[in-house]
Amino acid sequence: MSVAAVSVALVAATTTSVAVAQEPALQGVTPDAAAQAVAAPAERLIVGYKSGAAEATSNKAADADAAAKGKEAGESLDFQRRLGTGAALVDLGDKLSKTDVADVIAEYQADPQVAYVVPDRIKKPMADPNDTEYAKQWDLFESTAGMRVPGAWSTSTGAGVTVAVIDTGYVTHSDVAANIVGGYDFISDPAMSVDGDGRDSNPADPGDWYAAGECEQPEGSSSSWHGTHVAGTIAAVTNNNKGVAGIAYNAKISPVRALGKCGGTDSDIIDAITWASGGTVPGIPANTNVAKVINMSLGGGGACSAATQSAITGAVNRGTTVVVAAGNENLNASTSNPANCNNVITVAATGRTGARASYSNFGSMVDISAPGGEMRTGDANGILSTLNSGAKTPSTESYAYYQGTSMATPHIAGLVALMKSANSSLTPAQIETAIKNNARPLPGSCSGGCGAGLADATKTVQAVSGTSGGTGGGTTGTVFSSSTGVSIPDNGSAVESSIAVSGRSGNAPSALKVGVDITHTYRGDLVITLVAPDGTTYPLKASSTSDSAADVNTTYTVDASSEAANGTWKLRVQDVASSDTGRINGWKLTF
Repeated sequence: MSVAAVSVALVAATTTSVAVAQEPALQGVTPDAAAQAVAAPAERLIVGYKSGAAEATSNKAADADAAAKGKEAGESLDFQRRLGTGAALVDLGDKLSKTDVADVIAEYQADPQVAYVVPDRIKKPMADPNDTEYAKQWDLFESTAGMRVPGAWSTSTGAGVTVAVIDTGYVTHSDVAANIVGGYDFISDPAMSVDGDGRDSNPADPGDWYAAGECEQPEGSSSSWHGTHVAGTIAAVTNNNKGVAGIAYNAKISPVRALGKCGGTDSDIIDAITWASGGTVPGIPANTNVAKVINMSLGGGGACSAATQSAITGAVNRGTTVVVAAGNENLNASTSNPANCNNVITVAATGRTGARASYSNFGSMVDISAPGGEMRTGDANGILSTLNSGAKTPSTESYAYYQGTSMATPHIAGLVALMKSANSSLTPAQIETAIKNNARPLPGSCSGGCGAGLADATKTVQAVSGTSGGTGGGTTGTVFSSSTGVSIPDNGSAVESSIAVSGRSGNAPSALKVGVDITHTYRGDLVITLVAPDGTTYPLKASSTSDSAADVNTTYTVDASSEAANGTWKLRVQDVASSDTGRINGWKLTF
């Protein structure tokens, strides 16, 4: 294969790898600049034409244009097919060097009728394998860093919602089978597909193993059964006296296969996104199981291309929420796509202590965090889900612990399914806002930024459905939170953390809930104050020489009915005695 390959870390208990750079969308560049930007030789290009151009709708015109541009660049180009977004997939013929590819790209960029042209890149799964049942699913229920899922089940179990898992396909497993509906195999290259053909209606996973020296890897790898692990986290059958529980266990899973041996191409993933969300892909039957949620536990390096963004935007405009992995390179998520695309929910991973997992990407592109596991402290600290025991081809069904942002992402996809089932009118934007506003501060540390905090399924589902109570508790209302850490100096000046509240009408409630999460070695030293947008102060905690306990992790109630709700609220904390220090981990306001 000489497709522009993009490596993504496969996170196991003992190994990590770093993504190679991926070429950005190449628009308005010179051949020299294009050559520098192309990370590897490519076999295909994705070309988007401006509306009104004949090539935008006519395959014959697109083919003629490819031939003409190939002649100018001294290469043999061939229009291959139309993608679901309307873009043209152009084959570059014999293997070309990066410079040759750049020359072709420059020809397209010189055409004013071309909106964008990008190499057809490869994405890969983001996790790696290891065993059974609900008591081991700390990620769902543990008080420290679980996602508080059980409390949501009294309100919603995901009924009526289909989640498309764009991944390696699905290998039969009795703990998921009842929730599987029709999907599709979008892998067009038989060498990557491994199942002996190209695209077809059977999304079964034949295995994605590869030998040493293949897939640009010095060592070989067993089949991951990655899509089946993801599917089990979202919607494993529950209350059936076996295996694991799914987060949205009455939702349906549509396996949409786009990742095979060595990963998957952008063009196949683009069509998978389009089809899964109800769009039309030329030559592919209409989707009868349109998904309102798409899970993409996949990614690669570089900028979000215009081609991929077009597919995502189309899906969101059709009402489908797109949830993606932040990546496993311990880098800023801005370097990973589709994590850095617009209109997606980008998910970072946390471990069992509630801290950002050591491998997880971070930064301003991250929207939310969810349990992804941290197996360097033991396999049981990974995420347990459905799998298969086959090293290469399918064998007996099994369960295993994996870790990765691939495992965190289906936690959020499952939560979205619960939300859509509870309130079918929610838009993707409303869903993202509700998840962020009802998150809780990260129980552990996060350097670099982990979004709005750790997702809280109970509070989020209750907020969008207008209910309260249920196992696991939770407070009705909209939650505004900050998970930005602030150090508290010893016996020093006061520090502040801010929350901007908007979209509220009238004044704040007479029982405004102020949730505080502070780490401190002697909490009696602390004076804590809530500051309203107009500067009015509300004392929450006084200092005490007799309170030698550590930390402040509680909720205060304030009568703030005289204050306008909208504006910037501040939590002010001061250490008034010597010898101890601390940190504001996060705080929240519940209206």
